[in-house]
Amino acid sequence: MSALDANTHSLLTQILQGLQSADNNVRSQAEEVLNNEWVVARPAELLMGLAEQAKDAQDVTLRSFAAVLFRRIATRSKKDVEGDSTQDLFYSLEPVARNAIRAKMLEALVTEQDASARNKMGDAVAEIARQYAAEDANWPELLGALFQCSQSAEVGQRETAFRIFATTPDIIEKQHEQAVLGAFTKGFKDTDTTVRLAAVEAFASFFHCINKGARKKYYALIPDVLNILPPIRDAEDDDQLTRALMALIDLAEVAPTMFKPLFSNLVSFSITVIQDKKLEDQTRQNALELMSTFADNASAMCKKDPQYTSEMVTQCLSLMTDVGADDDNAADWNNSDDLDLDESDLNHVAGEQCMDRLANKLGGQTLLPPTFNWLPRMMTSTAWRDRHAALMAISAISEGCRELMLGELDKVLDLVLPALSDPHPRVRWAGCNALGQMSTDFAPNMQEKYHSTVLPAIVPVLQSSQPRVQAHAAAALVNFCEEAEKEVLEPYLDDLLSQLMTLLQSPKRYVQEQALSTIATVADSAEAAFAKYYDHLMPLLFNVLKSEQSKEYRLLRAKAMECATLIALAVTKQKMGQDALALVQLLGSIQQGITEADDPQASYLLHCWGRMCRVLGSDFIPYLPGVMPPLLELAIAKADIQLLDDEEQVNQLEGEEGWELVPLKGKYIGIKTSTLDDKHTAIELIVIYAQQLEAAFEPYVINIMENIALPSLEFFFHDPVRVAAAKAIPQLLNSYKKAHGLQSPQVVDLWSRTIDRILAVLSTEPAIDTLAEMYQCFYESVEVMGTNCLTDGHMVTFIASAKTVLEDYEVRIKNRAEEARDRDEGEEDDEDTLFAIEDDQNLLSDMNKAYHALMKNMGVSFLPHWETLMPFYDSFVKAEDATQRQWALCIYDDLLEFCGPQSWKYHQHIIDPLVAGMRDETSANRQAAAYGAGVAAQKGGEQWSEFAAASLPILFEACRHAEAREEDHVYATENACTSIAKILHFNPGKVGNVQDVVGLWLDTLPVTNDEEAAPYAYSFLVQLIDQNNAAVVSQPGKVFTYIAQALEAETLQGQTAARVVEAAKRLVAGTGVDGAQLLASLPPETQKTVRAYFS
Repeated sequence: MSALDANTHSLLTQILQGLQSADNNVRSQAEEVLNNEWVVARPAELLMGLAEQAKDAQDVTLRSFAAVLFRRIATRSKKDVEGDSTQDLFYSLEPVARNAIRAKMLEALVTEQDASARNKMGDAVAEIARQYAAEDANWPELLGALFQCSQSAEVGQRETAFRIFATTPDIIEKQHEQAVLGAFTKGFKDTDTTVRLAAVEAFASFFHCINKGARKKYYALIPDVLNILPPIRDAEDDDQLTRALMALIDLAEVAPTMFKPLFSNLVSFSITVIQDKKLEDQTRQNALELMSTFADNASAMCKKDPQYTSEMVTQCLSLMTDVGADDDNAADWNNSDDLDLDESDLNHVAGEQCMDRLANKLGGQTLLPPTFNWLPRMMTSTAWRDRHAALMAISAISEGCRELMLGELDKVLDLVLPALSDPHPRVRWAGCNALGQMSTDFAPNMQEKYHSTVLPAIVPVLQSSQPRVQAHAAAALVNFCEEAEKEVLEPYLDDLLSQLMTLLQSPKRYVQEQALSTIATVADSAEAAFAKYYDHLMPLLFNVLKSEQSKEYRLLRAKAMECATLIALAVTKQKMGQDALALVQLLGSIQQGITEADDPQASYLLHCWGRMCRVLGSDFIPYLPGVMPPLLELAIAKADIQLLDDEEQVNQLEGEEGWELVPLKGKYIGIKTSTLDDKHTAIELIVIYAQQLEAAFEPYVINIMENIALPSLEFFFHDPVRVAAAKAIPQLLNSYKKAHGLQSPQVVDLWSRTIDRILAVLSTEPAIDTLAEMYQCFYESVEVMGTNCLTDGHMVTFIASAKTVLEDYEVRIKNRAEEARDRDEGEEDDEDTLFAIEDDQNLLSDMNKAYHALMKNMGVSFLPHWETLMPFYDSFVKAEDATQRQWALCIYDDLLEFCGPQSWKYHQHIIDPLVAGMRDETSANRQAAAYGAGVAAQKGGEQWSEFAAASLPILFEACRHAEAREEDHVYATENACTSIAKILHFNPGKVGNVQDVVGLWLDTLPVTNDEEAAPYAYSFLVQLIDQNNAAVVSQPGKVFTYIAQALEAETLQGQTAARVVEAAKRLVAGTGVDGAQLLASLPPETQKTVRAYFS
């Protein structure tokens, strides 16, 4: 029986027919009537009418269309009459109407016989179910109906049940787990393949929404899941096999180890799919993706499988040879100017990406043996595709296998460098690609040790007859040069720049553009050494910038701007002379000529202005009125956000560049990311201007702070915008302080408004990595404003937010520990967990820096507030996690350093951790604890003197650590050395056998790494020399060597170095030793440095 009268149905039928009309006018009129007279005024009648049409219409097309329209309208947003929130239109109806409509849709679903129409009704029912789940409400009849459908004799009904489960898995309640097990078991064994597939897809979706502990009871179903695969493969049904593989990929992402008992079988199956050329490429790539997903999420299981690595390497390399079909001589490839052609769906790209993932997840120990079993043979193959694949494989694995490949870099280069003269252009291109990637992944070793073999091999490739090879050789040189020291590059600059300038005459625009980028990188790395080429190159760039060019040359001119300004940075304004101002004026005229939004010159100009500000310094100030307005326009831009209700809007924005679509409760939010990227860049450049110009930037500070920087702290649409704003605020405060003075009313007023906003965001920032940046903003701002810049109220607010952050951190630690306990044997932390741990470490580290700034600038007035947080750090200092211990130790150091004798109040919290820390196996903790012992002597006063003196044996023990002088431990050693010196200097009265200790201390020198520690240690050494202490007078040669080593390492500089040198001269003269002989005993480089100081 219909809930609506015949007239209503007649009207609705007319609308449905009108909406399907081919006549645009008829369709538009129907849409207008639907929206104005039904959606707004009669939504309940409309949805009930569509439900009844979906059930009872005679025409299957009309039933299908009614179901589709029902789903679209049900998801439209309707503003809640009681507030500003919105609800989905269906759920906004009265409960009685909702119940009647959902019952009718369920009835339509159960009775529909046409498969296509039933699927559309299933989608509509799933949407209703999603809305109930989103509101945490129940639809009890649905679950029963779906279980009933899953047992139906009708294939279509069984498939539909699982399709809906797949879409809304969270409707399955916990109390129905046994029924779920039964339904899935039966579904996996169904006689119909489509039902089995739908069941597997539902199972994968279900797994994503249950907790880890509940998953294991379903592991026993995996054999049934995998049994569906062979018949589909044997039938060579690509679509069905793809569906099955995609479902398995979903399962492998969340519970890879549940496949462990049958993993070897699954590997064998997947390999047969990957190598089956009768299947479509996408199907084969999906099988590859499944295997890669296991590497991503269960690398230990993959490593243990005897065939996984070797088979995967073989298949990846095979796929990578599938390149350049029907273009054996690469003529089409070389003639193509589209270098950004999307090849992501091609086999060779899939193979390369998989090799990259395998390298990063399995590591060199596992991946390199099977890989290099193939590569030498492939490099000597007569087939160019084999050689190309081998080189691209080296590019793909170098990052993940870095540590092991570094040790064999000469052998790898022996494989790669000959490819630069290969007869086939695509192999030469791949050789350039490998060298470019290796230059990044093996920096700086590649540049320091192999420049004499790499550069003479690749520079001649710039003369290649194929433009694409030329451009790629130039691109590889970017990678090499940006990681090279100027001393490495200088001998090659003549030849390199000569060849690059020749490329500027290339008929191919992309070659010219790449040549400009490479020249810019060379200038950036060569610095002052580039001045030699300035007079020849800069006029060429000026000519490019002055010439009137058509639209297709805009990017070339943008690259010329980038190149010219990077050269300006390299050679400085002294070399440029009047060219500097001429370049700025030229950039200004280009800016005035930009009228179109898609002109690439606009974004390049932003960065060019920033560089010229750094070049010109205060001379840039007159150009700010022209530079700032367009910059501020970008920086103040609002977010362009659209709520998308229907698929047409989604499809339209998906096709547009610069938009990101975020799913939200069955709808999508469209965010115009290009606007946000520009906003982010503009704020970053504001940071540069404020940093460089300081007081001269004052006219812009208030406007930027009030309308851009502070509001952008809460710009939650784009994390980088918030980060840039956080970096801008301390620089803006500094500019204003430099202009008006710290105590001026203007600065005091700006600070009072700013600090409240900063403190507020410490409590509201949702992203952990961004919250770390907010704490950095806080402590840098406090450092700018200095002593006593905060009130008690400010410190109370700060501590409250910090306490909440630490509580949340402890919850995350607890959750990760529980996840680790639930983890299957051999299962490692997933990538998200590792990133989360890193984010937490960065956050707590920046919080430590905030406490440091507070103790430094607020002193003992901060201590009552700090006590609220002490229980957290008392816990951290005893933790198994070495990083937590380090955080606590560093804070105790700050307490000692900035609160001096008043820190004794907390000695029961501090002493035992410092003693344990000085013996900690983690070098960073030994360093922090050793520093603390020295600070206790230096700043703690009488109360701390006993502790300081008692620390001496432990500090000597730290200096004698087995790896004391190794790179990872030397800072701990040098801090222990310096702290012994501080104790001997500040607390000699508490040290029983001072002279013996001094003699032992001398052997803990030199200090050649820690620039902060060295002045204290060597100042004490000067004191001993001035006292004619027997320990130094008796061994002047050793003392002289320690001083020479510190001078060579540049840990002694300025006045400290001068005092130490004068003392050394007195020591040499007073002891009568032969200075020339002492000098001759030193290495030649050290001799050169010492002579400069002692002359």
